[in-house]
Amino acid sequence: MTTRASRAGGTGAGLPPGLEPATAELLLALADDDFVLGFADSEWTGIAPHLEEDVAMSSLAQDELGHASAYYALLASLTDGDPDRIAYDRPAEAFRHARLVDHGRGDWARTMTRRWLYDTANAVRLEALAGSTWRPLGELVVKVRREEAYHLLHGAAWLERLARIEGEPRRRVIEALELVGPDAPSVLAPLPIEALLLDTGIQPVPGAELLERWAARITPVLEGLDLALPEPHPAALDPARARSGHGPAFSALWTEFESVRGLDREATW
Repeated sequence: MTTRASRAGGTGAGLPPGLEPATAELLLALADDDFVLGFADSEWTGIAPHLEEDVAMSSLAQDELGHASAYYALLASLTDGDPDRIAYDRPAEAFRHARLVDHGRGDWARTMTRRWLYDTANAVRLEALAGSTWRPLGELVVKVRREEAYHLLHGAAWLERLARIEGEPRRRVIEALELVGPDAPSVLAPLPIEALLLDTGIQPVPGAELLERWAARITPVLEGLDLALPEPHPAALDPARARSGHGPAFSALWTEFESVRGLDREATW
């Protein structure tokens, strides 16, 4: 990715020279994760199991889209684009969200299971990035974490509630884990340019260590519910595949939000 700062010979908002492209890739991964998940969760508005969850899911979706907007804005400070065009004017194959987020919305159990898996992994990621040596990222992450704490509580409550009800609720949670669980590690899989980010502390902790921290947190919870996370899909741990090769569920979602953008290319969000 060609950056405004690199062409001008500058340091890109306090970044060491030459680090703008790698940092842009990190920001794109963070933004696309929240952007795609936010749009998927917004589909529950009006059809959630009860009124309180209608409100809750709308709020969660709004939070995720707000976080994505902030990441895109920070990314736009490094590139020649603007947040709206970065978010809406890319082809589907240019998105860099994790394989976990690539799955379709599914039923309520799948949505809650995916949310819990994503939110727990994202919490580990953000906890590390709060210590980033790049101040704008660290400060933004501190703000994002305040809202993400409520997402964690919401997902954990629903996972436990569904898993403890024998019959269809528990069966659907197990089915959801079997379907999306193998892709869950993709949220923390190392980025192809991770070495550059680690060398300067922009990303303070390697992906492999983040995965270990995440496993240590979720394993006791799953065991307490007599559940287990399936073995990871090989692509979910592969830096070259964890955030590419998106499937038909995302293609349909992309077509949906792209159609809205196409109504007015000059609109802002």
